[in-house]
Amino acid sequence: MHVKKTLLCSCLLTAFSSLATDNLTGGDPLTPYQWHLHNSGQQGLGATAGKAGADLNLLTTDLLGIKGAGVTVTVIDSGVELTHPDLVNNIAPGSLNLLTGGTEPVDNSGHGTAVAGIIAAGADNNLGGRGVAPEASIVGFNYLDAQSMSGWLQSHGLPVNGAASSRVYNQSYSSKPAMFADSDGELSLSLQLKEQVMRNVSLSSNNGLGALFVKSAGNAFKYYDTFIGDSEFRVLPFEQQQRFNNAGLPFHNANLSADNSSFWNLVVSAYNSNGRLASYSSVGANVLLTAPGGEAAGQQAGIITTDLSGCENGFNSTFSNTDQALQVSGLDASCEATAAMYGTSAAAAAVSGAAALVMSANPQLDARTVKHILATTARKIDANHSGIDLSFTDNSGNQLSYNAIPGWQQNAAGYNFHYFYGLGTVDVDAAVAMALQTTASLPALQIAGWHSNNTALTIPDASVAGVQDSMQLTDNLTIEAVQLKFSVTHQRMRDLAIELISPAGTRSVLLSPRTGVLNVTGDTVHNAVLLSQHFYGEPAAGEWQIRVLDTDSGNSQTLVYNKDTGLLSMNDTNNSTDGILQSWSLRVYGH
Repeated sequence: MHVKKTLLCSCLLTAFSSLATDNLTGGDPLTPYQWHLHNSGQQGLGATAGKAGADLNLLTTDLLGIKGAGVTVTVIDSGVELTHPDLVNNIAPGSLNLLTGGTEPVDNSGHGTAVAGIIAAGADNNLGGRGVAPEASIVGFNYLDAQSMSGWLQSHGLPVNGAASSRVYNQSYSSKPAMFADSDGELSLSLQLKEQVMRNVSLSSNNGLGALFVKSAGNAFKYYDTFIGDSEFRVLPFEQQQRFNNAGLPFHNANLSADNSSFWNLVVSAYNSNGRLASYSSVGANVLLTAPGGEAAGQQAGIITTDLSGCENGFNSTFSNTDQALQVSGLDASCEATAAMYGTSAAAAAVSGAAALVMSANPQLDARTVKHILATTARKIDANHSGIDLSFTDNSGNQLSYNAIPGWQQNAAGYNFHYFYGLGTVDVDAAVAMALQTTASLPALQIAGWHSNNTALTIPDASVAGVQDSMQLTDNLTIEAVQLKFSVTHQRMRDLAIELISPAGTRSVLLSPRTGVLNVTGDTVHNAVLLSQHFYGEPAAGEWQIRVLDTDSGNSQTLVYNKDTGLLSMNDTNNSTDGILQSWSLRVYGH
């Protein structure tokens, strides 16, 4: 019966695709402005028109009535206003206030409530806008107010009482470390515990269907704020005697966070209503998908979603002009919505909603297969982006050029990929169509052991030749992701670029140069882990190559600012000796 029903629904989906209108069904007053759901190039609230087609492409899915019913999404955030009129009908049991132990995860900032609305605000109720999956259920945790290990475990699928039933865990938060974490160091026990919990929840929860962890990449393309010791600093680039100039390259790599380099997290970058990378979005080889994230209030549109109720709370309040255009419109007299949400937080929420739609369309699919469907059906966004070349001067005064970020490439398995956008933007209609035709899950996941090379190799200063090494893998797997672990001695880590080349010849830049890493505790990075999604679907067996380049003879700097210390310059002197690649290891996840 399942197969017949699936094939029937697939035929209907094809038929409806030619009938889908230019608007979503229903009459919620703000839905026509929700460009992330359907972008016709419409004028936003206080923003210029976007680019038609830069959206989630879900009109046909919605017309079919596939709206996320039967799927629960956990929102791990600042909390959720469970009584919000546009959310209350979609709240499932299981929410927890991690500070008080109560069942009301009070949201003091509005961020978690906005995220929940992007995922599952109700539709056709004449309130605000609607969610990507307006019939999905929501469970909320105020984890950002209680970031203990206990709080993490309870919110990520290991509750004290009972078994978690969520199919999707949305993590619209990110850390911005200034240094690489030592995966085998002091934090290794907590990292291993998190990995084990996420593995179990991903593969074994929900009677073996598992769950999908969705994670925002971060909002640190231009600069980032981080803690060094107990003090918070703003870290920014200084290139060609200009602050915030980073030669067009991302200043913070999404792979720097240990959470973001985990296989179990589906990491998401953000694009704006013009279909280009959002100005703030962190990026990296670990990004699997991109989704609408909008921009800050101004000329380009934000994301319309739920806000804390009342005109004295949240983003849309009488104390702020952030939502002035929405207030003037008269479409939200009760101040229960915002048009100013933006960030990779919003993009992650959009992917969580999309995953709920796919799961709702075919409830028998396990989480890994859903992830595979989203990856396989992703489409290019900003298709003409040609990448970024970095010019620098070597020690002899010669001008060199390095292709620091390639444009769109296609790997040997036929998947398109980009450092900014992963495998592309979520295409809901295509994913649902594939889900309806899918009658078998992926083969069981296999995780290969680490393969290591411990021969120390010199990294020449300011050279496009760099240093190369290779190793042979015999794992007979189809790749779902590859992790690189490395140890490097280098006094200016921001100079370095790290590439990995597969046996099929696919080149993935795992660390782009000019990343704002601080060498404040010495000049050796131990056991740092980077993840790449660029080899998705390729065979793992064969010869792999690593390439490490130093791309600066000492002209760039990193600035750090703190109100007490003022503006300080770091990494302003070129390394006195050549760096050394001490060791590197590879681990493949696949089937």
